[in-house]
Amino acid sequence: MKKKQPTATSKRAPAKVKVAAKAKARPRTQAPKKKAAPAKKKAPKPKPKTSSGKNWVTFVAQHGVVLASARGPVPSVAEAIAGEPIVGSWWSHPKAQVIFDALSSIDDSEDIRCFKLIDGKITFVHRAKWPALARLAAAGVLASGRVASIVQEHMPTGEHRNMTTAYPDWVPEEIETAAAELSLDDAKQQLGPWV
Repeated sequence: MKKKQPTATSKRAPAKVKVAAKAKARPRTQAPKKKAAPAKKKAPKPKPKTSSGKNWVTFVAQHGVVLASARGPVPSVAEAIAGEPIVGSWWSHPKAQVIFDALSSIDDSEDIRCFKLIDGKITFVHRAKWPALARLAAAGVLASGRVASIVQEHMPTGEHRNMTTAYPDWVPEEIETAAAELSLDDAKQQLGPWV
């Protein structure tokens, strides 16, 4: 026996009946659910300007000479980030990651050199102050060990190793020229009363 192929009209009619039958078979006993309003997205909290490395490089540029984390006669990057004096190690402070990121970005800047200049503590000096530093080192006012440049090298193993470049080997020629033009008093005044 041959089956007839349904015609277009015969195929549509049962479909409409089924839909209508299903609609009648399902009585509505509950009020239709309202669609929930889309949750308002919270605007991301803006990062404080002081958390980015670029701004901490600016912080060093503004002050000329700063300490990494120690207390002393010049501002401390770690305490400026914390907004308070840090008791103990900054590694245990709630803002330790921000401090680490800031110190790393400062250390990576071409315009900033690191020394153990003030009381043997890690001290960052901006390029603008290098002539004064070189002038005082050349005159013997600052011991050469205090003005040896320290660069942190990242090893493939993940370790960090400090590489020290003795004074005057780190001093660029243009800085040496500018240093020779400074008087001792001008150099001391540029670096501040801690000298």
